[in-house]
Amino acid sequence: MTTDYTPRRIVSLQPSATVILASIGKLDRLVACTKYCADVCPEITKGKPLMVADSWTAQAKQIVAAQPDLVIAAVPYQEKAVAEIMKSGARFLGLAPKTIADVYADIATIAGILEASTQGARVIGEMQAQIQSVRSQFDGVSRPTVFCEEWGKPLIASQPWVAELVDAAGGKFVGEPGAHPSASTVFYEDPDVLIAAWCGAGDRVPLEKIVRERCWQEMRAVKAGRVYCIRDEYLNTPAPTLVQGLHALTAAIHPERFPQPAGLRCISNAPRPVCEHRPR
Repeated sequence: MTTDYTPRRIVSLQPSATVILASIGKLDRLVACTKYCADVCPEITKGKPLMVADSWTAQAKQIVAAQPDLVIAAVPYQEKAVAEIMKSGARFLGLAPKTIADVYADIATIAGILEASTQGARVIGEMQAQIQSVRSQFDGVSRPTVFCEEWGKPLIASQPWVAELVDAAGGKFVGEPGAHPSASTVFYEDPDVLIAAWCGAGDRVPLEKIVRERCWQEMRAVKAGRVYCIRDEYLNTPAPTLVQGLHALTAAIHPERFPQPAGLRCISNAPRPVCEHRPR
């Protein structure tokens, strides 16, 4: 007699896990997820899953109420949140991707656990093909320098997988991915393109305000009007949605070659007040 140990009731504590489930056709296993999952994967609302706290603020009682046989969480974690997940008693899969290769591995892992390896391989193959198709268009092309941030206060540079996407999109990532540079450091790097994709902010990053508050008016990117907001979900969700982030990046870095897609917003052309002090 064969026993099926494939998870049937999954709690997702991070949007990336929910997107991966959707991409491999296993969204029907989702019984609970976070409110942020609906932002990147709106089709989950049809199944009316329970809404629970995320990987940063997980609560054992909420998880237990969903009666899961698998909980999937991903960075960023808090130690007490991990303790809450473990306290729930459910099987726990914790993900911590840094690179695009890690994202592929996460897709393969989730697909394998759900006996959907063929679907997982298909999703990975499609991502690889799309990224390579974009990358191949920039052989021998001049590469503008790009500073991309995932948070504003404190200033945090985007993660390594974003730096890889910038490279694929024909740009050169400025600084160290995931680092905490000062406003003055970025000012003196003077990149050609500035991109903000703040975690949890959707496409609502106040571009004019951050330029003014950081005294970045004299930067090359600002003078050229090449300051952009890319939807949080496109760059900060390490899942197949990164392909959408890649297309947004190509349009921001090479606007002369690509039309502006949904999810990409450029700074207003309104006059900018003069800063009275240098950035620090």
